[in-house]
Amino acid sequence: MTHLLQNYGSRIPLTFTHGEDVYLYDQTGKQYLDFTSGIGVMNLGYSFEAGKAAVKAQVDALAHLSNLYENPLQEDVAALLDFDGQYQAFFANSGTEANEAALKLVRLIKPQQTILSFVDGFHGRTFGAMSATMQDKIQNGFAPLLPGFVKAIYNDVESLAAAVTADTGAIIVEIVQGEGGVTPITADFAAALKAYQAQGILLIVDEVQTGNGRTGKLFAFEHFGLLPDIITSAKGLGNGLPVGVMLAKRDYAPYFSAGKHGSTFGGNPLAMASAKAVLNVLTSADFLAEVRDKADFLSHALQQHLSGKASVKEIRQLGLTVGIALSDEYQVAQVLAEARKHGLLVLSAGHNVIRLLPPLVMTKAQLTEGVELLEAIL
Repeated sequence: MTHLLQNYGSRIPLTFTHGEDVYLYDQTGKQYLDFTSGIGVMNLGYSFEAGKAAVKAQVDALAHLSNLYENPLQEDVAALLDFDGQYQAFFANSGTEANEAALKLVRLIKPQQTILSFVDGFHGRTFGAMSATMQDKIQNGFAPLLPGFVKAIYNDVESLAAAVTADTGAIIVEIVQGEGGVTPITADFAAALKAYQAQGILLIVDEVQTGNGRTGKLFAFEHFGLLPDIITSAKGLGNGLPVGVMLAKRDYAPYFSAGKHGSTFGGNPLAMASAKAVLNVLTSADFLAEVRDKADFLSHALQQHLSGKASVKEIRQLGLTVGIALSDEYQVAQVLAEARKHGLLVLSAGHNVIRLLPPLVMTKAQLTEGVELLEAIL
């Protein structure tokens, strides 16, 4: 790997050659149960045949089309995402690009006003998204950051109240802080955000990791009675192909007039073919009900096998997004390495947390297998 920049540090010495169902296989043929979904991307697993067929057919027909021309696939995907009948879509290639689009739109709607974000949040690594990401480890070395961002403490209603002023134009928030330790939003905090939105402050909900069915709803904010002004999503939307999207209420569409924003590859036909196949599954009420059932099953399994262990401080969960906070004397990196030896892939998150993001198509038996492997390791 001598020709690559070392921004990812020392990579894990594994080369995966192929995937099937919810398993990955390395260069030696060893099988791994994937509780990471490629960091929340492969929500429908590695054998999503409808998606593969759609992409293969699109490659043969037309691999790329610039945004100078009409693209019916973009219309189809946008319609599937418009769950409430009042949103319009801008397609990008990643979550951070979707968040950049959201921040630019806010600047047009609320010029000279500030954008409030939260300590331990994560919205991406480009300059706008990074300026909204209130983590020192992300921001260090890149000063001066973009002006106009202020911070408050997540799930702290008093901190939020102290940070909101007459200059606050928008609030950007995750329903589950993923990189910050897998912390779901509380009902009280969601209600406070809804109240500020009613006062005219724009609400941006970052669903890059929690969207696309991961919590048993198309979007996680649906669990809390929120209806954001702007929504961003990515990761699982393309089940392996790079897709990001910003959804904005139709009232705000005129602010993104011709020339205000764009993307060469955003809404690419290959990405849209995959996203349409994905959303045909994720907009099924029966499928989402199955995800919620699996989430309940996983919650009981985690409590049965891990709760009360000396190594486990707390288990946090929303849908199939799980954070296992370890006691201070136990290190996540060691657990991840031991899990790989046992053929299990799990993730880390901030504040000494193991993060689980199993594919939505994982069976209850496979979920049990993964939890039992973790139990043996912990």
